[in-house]
Order: sequence, then C-alpha cells, then structure tokens
Amino acid sequence: MSAGVRGILFMVAGCALIVFNDVIVKLLTEQYPVGQAMFVRSLFVIPPVLLFALYEGKLANLRVHNFKGQALRSVIVVTGMFLFLTAITMMPIADALAITFAAPLMATALAVPLLGERVGWRRWSAVVVGLAGVILVLRPTGEGIAAVALLPLGSAITLALRDILTRRLSVSDSSSSILMFTTLAVMGASLASSLADPLLGWTAAAWQPMEVGHVAMLAVAGVLLAGAQYSMIEAVRLAEIGLVAPFKYTSMVWAVLTGYLVFDTVPDIWIISGSTLVVASGLYMLHREATLKKDRRTVPQRPETTVPQRAAARSRRPADGTL
Repeated sequence: MSAGVRGILFMVAGCALIVFNDVIVKLLTEQYPVGQAMFVRSLFVIPPVLLFALYEGKLANLRVHNFKGQALRSVIVVTGMFLFLTAITMMPIADALAITFAAPLMATALAVPLLGERVGWRRWSAVVVGLAGVILVLRPTGEGIAAVALLPLGSAITLALRDILTRRLSVSDSSSSILMFTTLAVMGASLASSLADPLLGWTAAAWQPMEVGHVAMLAVAGVLLAGAQYSMIEAVRLAEIGLVAPFKYTSMVWAVLTGYLVFDTVPDIWIISGSTLVVASGLYMLHREATLKKDRRTVPQRPETTVPQRAAARSRRPADGTL
C-alpha cells in the first residue's frame, strides 16, 4: 500500500474518531463549562500518547527538536479552537461549520507555495465537489453572516496552517511528540478559560462537581481524541496535504451517521445527496491515488531520536526552508 493511500486511510479514520469524540463532548458540555470538559478530557489524552511513543520505538520519541515550530503550531491550534467556540455562540452552527469547511481548500492552496506540492485539475475538482456536498448537507441559513463570519473563517485558516506546520514538523519531530506538545498547550488554555470570568458567554467561571460516569465518558473521549489527532498527524506525514486534506469532508458523513444513531436525527434528501457527493469525491481521489505508480510521499519516515539520525533528517528538509 502506497504512502498516499495509507495517508488517506489515516485521515478517514481520524475524522471518524474525532466525530465520535465530539458526540460525547456535546452531551457533556450541556452540563459542564466547555473549558472544564476540555481540560478533563485532555488528561486522558496523555496515556494514549505515551503508548503511541512506545509504538514508534521508545518514550524518547516525545522529545521536542523543533520547539519554535511546535510552539507556533500549538498557538494556532488553541487560537482556532477559541475562534470556533466563540463563533457558534454568535451565529448559526451550520453557517460556522460551512465556513470552516473551507479549510481543506485553503490547505490545498497553501501547500502549493509553502510545500512545493503540485495539485492538478482532477484533484481540485474533487475538492470542490466535496465542499459542495458539505454545503448541501449544512444548507447555511445566511442569518448573522457579517463581520462575525470572520471568526469561523479565522478558524478555517488556523486549521489549514496547522496541517502545513504538521507536515513541516514531521521532518524533525515524531507524531507522538507533536501530539503531546499540543495536548499540553490545550490543557493549559482550557484550564485558564474554565477558571476565568466569562468573556463571550461560551464558558463559566466556576468548575462544577462531576459524576463518575461523566468522567468515564470524558476518558473515552480523550482516548478517541488521541487516536484521531495521531491519525491526522500521520496522514499529513505520509502524504501530500493536497491529497489528504479533502478527506476531512468525510467527517460530515460520520456526523450524519452518529446523529441518526445517537440523537435520532433522520437524514433528509439534502443530507443524503450532500453525503453522496462527499463520498463520491473521496472514492475518486482514493481510486486515483491507488492506481498511480508514483509514491507521493515527500518527507522521510518517522523521525528517530539519535543525533546522527536527527542530523540526517534535518539535511532532508525541503529546500524552501522550515520553521
């Protein structure tokens, strides 16, 4: 199986896990402050990350080699998280989601000048078809779309930049290292937000006592989130951004399925039609990648931790520079 196909499968798996995690968080944030739920969930992300490091070889893989790049990625992730949470308190969630789903388009476009990737018309066409399917499912209302639309647009930009930075960092830092660094950053931001006075109405100042069952649910969500983020990092490590980013649209398909199974939301003809477009565009890109003879991977295999190997990895960085 080529690196491109493996990258696609990792992205699809990551999108599924992130939606399952979101279902649990959605159920619990109706009773607890968002910051509190995110902090407790982050605690349970750490054990799986340690296991991922062992899977890669040893715990030393958690070592950070590109601190500036890791710090910048974490700032971008936290910023995007707060932008989106603020957006959905000020505008219809369908509108916010529709805008943030521009992220794969942005990532594909940015990968050309920043990573030197080549994106042909067939891949661009599949990306646009997938985006059309997502918009068909969401059917944005247009209500409240004005200056506030800059919030989810900013979140979409951060998502695209996150993927670009992840691909850059994969040259020097392991996937488990990237995930651990970002998890700790999110924990710090969540703790600060949950203890702070409410600013925009999306959080509460005081923590609330948690039931054991709810803590267990957040533990499951943490494991799912760890698997999702690791899969997505591996996806952009193995394959080009322009190839795997559009498969983020599959999260809408998973969302429709979980909505039906968990929340008893019956999909209408618009949802079915849009989901069909998303699946069709994804299957086309997967088929095309599987039939191509050229391996699209342009980054080295997972970084190791010895000094000679790190030096060799640095020497293989893209010619246009890194962080």
